Amino acid sequence: MRILAVVLTFVLSLPAGAQVAGGAPAQPAAASAVPPPPGGAAPTSAQPSPEGPVKALSDPVLTEPTAPWIGTKAYWKKNFTTPDLNVSLQAPVRLRDYVVDNKLELSLKNYLQLVLVNNTDIAIQRLNVETPKNAIQRAFSPFDPFINSSFNTSRALTPTSNALEGASILSNLNQPLQMRYQQTLENGTQIISSLAWTKASTNNAFQTFNPGYSNSWAMGFSQPLLRNRGFYVNRLPIIIAKSTLKSTGLRYESTLQTYMVTAENAYWDVVSAKENIKVQEQALELSRQSLERARKEIELGATSPLEVYQPEQQYATAQINLTRVQYQLLQAEDVLRRYIGADLDPEVRKLPIVLTEKVEPNLDEKPFDREALVQQAMVLRPDLKAEKEDIINADLQILSARNTLKPLLNLTGTYTTYGRGGNQFLQGGGMIPGSPIDSWGQMFNFGYPTYAMGVTLNFPLRDHNAAANLADTMVNKKLQIFQQRQVEQQIRQDVLTAITQVESSRASVKLARIAVDYSIKRAEADQKRYDLGVITLFFLLSSQTDLTNAQSNLVSSTVQYRRNMVNLQQKLGTILEDKGIVVQ
Repeated sequence: MRILAVVLTFVLSLPAGAQVAGGAPAQPAAASAVPPPPGGAAPTSAQPSPEGPVKALSDPVLTEPTAPWIGTKAYWKKNFTTPDLNVSLQAPVRLRDYVVDNKLELSLKNYLQLVLVNNTDIAIQRLNVETPKNAIQRAFSPFDPFINSSFNTSRALTPTSNALEGASILSNLNQPLQMRYQQTLENGTQIISSLAWTKASTNNAFQTFNPGYSNSWAMGFSQPLLRNRGFYVNRLPIIIAKSTLKSTGLRYESTLQTYMVTAENAYWDVVSAKENIKVQEQALELSRQSLERARKEIELGATSPLEVYQPEQQYATAQINLTRVQYQLLQAEDVLRRYIGADLDPEVRKLPIVLTEKVEPNLDEKPFDREALVQQAMVLRPDLKAEKEDIINADLQILSARNTLKPLLNLTGTYTTYGRGGNQFLQGGGMIPGSPIDSWGQMFNFGYPTYAMGVTLNFPLRDHNAAANLADTMVNKKLQIFQQRQVEQQIRQDVLTAITQVESSRASVKLARIAVDYSIKRAEADQKRYDLGVITLFFLLSSQTDLTNAQSNLVSSTVQYRRNMVNLQQKLGTILEDKGIVVQ
C-alpha cells in the first residue's frame, strides 16, 4: 500500500502539461492576410516589401491563447489586474512610401500590397479566424486539474438530557478542513485525491481525545470501460476543433481571393476612367475644330448659318461625355482610396493618384485546355478543400455521437488512510499529551487503511436523445457530401464560363483594334474629302463620332480582358500565387 500511495502521489504531482500532451495546443497556421493588428504595432514580417512575395500571417491579435498556471506572474496579471478595454486602431502603413512629387504613384503590385496591409474588410475577416483558434484552447478544458478546498469553524452549546453526555451544557467546537484534487486524463481516467483534517474540542468529560485531531487521505480513480474509453475518443473535441480551424482558414483564403479580384477591378476602373477621359478630350478637341471651321465658313458666306447647329450640338455632346467620365473617375478614385486605407489618412487622401499599369495587355494566343484547367481548379480551390475538411469533421462528429450511445460502465477504486491524535484522557485517570503531529504521523504510517473497488453501470433502456443526435450527424455527413458535389459542379461551371469570357474579350480586343485603325483612316479620309468639298460637314462629324466610339470601345474591351483574366485566376484558385501572396 505504501508503494501504491507513492505512485499515486507521483501521478498527482505531475504537471498537467505532462498529462495532457503539453497543455494548451500550439496554434495551427491559418490563412490570413497581413493587415496591422487593431491594437499595437504590426509585426515587421507582416509589412510588404517592394520586392518578393507578400506574406500573410496568422498571429493572435486580441486574445491571449494560453491559460496560465495558478501562482505564475501571468496568472496574477491575467486574472487580477484591470484589463485595458481600449482598442487603438493603427493608422494605414506604407502609403507615403509611394508618394512621388506630391502624387500617389501605384503599380498594380504595390496597390495590392497596400490592400493587404490596410484594407479594413480583410482585417475583419482575419479576426474571424481567431475564434476557432480559441476553440482549440477550450477543447483542452476537460483535462484541466481542479482543487476544491473548504474550511469551517462552528461552536455549539446544547443542553444535555442525561449524565452520560459528560456535561450539563455541552459545548462543542469543530474546525474541519478539506482539500480535493481532481483531474481527467486523456485516456478518460479520472484521478482523485482528497485530504481531510478536523479539530474537535468539547467539555464532555467522557471524551477520549480532547482536543482531538483526525486526518484522512483518500486516493482513487474512475476508469471508463465503455463510454469515453481511450485516448482517441477523449481527444475528439480537440481534433474537431482543429479541423474546424483548418476549414475556417480555407474559407478565409477563398474570401481573400474574392477581395483581391474586387480590389483589382477597382484599380482597372480608375485606369478605364483615365483612358476614357483621354478619348473624350480628343473627341472634344475634334468637335471644337469642326465648330470653329463651320463658323469661319459662315462668316465667309461659304455656307448657310443653319449649318452651325450640328457642330454646336456635337461640341456640347462631347462636353457632356467628358464631364460624365471625369465624375466617374472621381468616384472610382474614392473607391480605390478606401481599398488601400488612404481615406483614413488626411494628408494622403488629398493627393492625386497616378496608376502606372499599362491598359494595353499582352494577348496570349495560346488556346486553353478546358478540362486540364478544370482539374487544376479542383485541386487548388480553397472552398472545395474546405468542403472536404467539413466531411472529415462530420465523420468525427459521428464518432463522438456513437460514443454517447454506449453504456456508462466505470471501474472505480479508492485507498484511504486515517490518523488520530490529540490529548488522550485515560479511563483510570490521567492524560497522555498529544498534538496534531500525532494524527499526521499515524496517517502517513498507513496503519489504518481502507480499500474499495467497484463497478458502476448507468444506461437508459431507451435513449431517444443520443439516437437523434447520431441521426443528425449522419444527415449532416450526407449534406456535406452533397455540398461537395455542388461546389465541384459550380467550380466546373465557373472555370468554363471564365475561359469563355477570356476568349470572348480577347477576340473583342483584336476586333476593337481593327475598328480603331479603320476609324482613324476613315476620319482622316473624310477630313481630306471635306477640305476638297466632296462631302458635307455632316459626314465628317459622323466619322469623328465613330472614331470616338471605336476608341472608347477599345478601352472597354482591353479593361474587360484584364478583369476576365483576374476572374479566371480566381476561379482556378491561383490568384494569390500569381500575385505573389504567400499564405502561412
